[in-house]
Amino acid sequence: MNRTMAAATEDGAPNESGPRRMLNEEQVLQIIPVSRTTLYRMEKAGRFPRATYISPNRRVWFEDEIVAWQCAVDEFNPNRGRGKGRRQRVSA
Repeated sequence: MNRTMAAATEDGAPNESGPRRMLNEEQVLQIIPVSRTTLYRMEKAGRFPRATYISPNRRVWFEDEIVAWQCAVDEFNPNRGRGKGRRQRVSA
């Protein structure tokens, strides 16, 4: 049995004691449908998990934090803003 298989339990869920998967910027942008600038703005505003520097020029995000963020995002929130400088919806 290899190390990857040993890190998973019988039901296929990852074992908490195994290594966390790190994603680079390109991999995160393939998962999250936003631009690079929007990703950094969301991170700076605290609306997206913070990246971790593993060397002076290398940023990574942990996959489990991205998955948790995806699960926490509401499918539809009528009170969510529509963007900077846009008019608010008026209820009839």
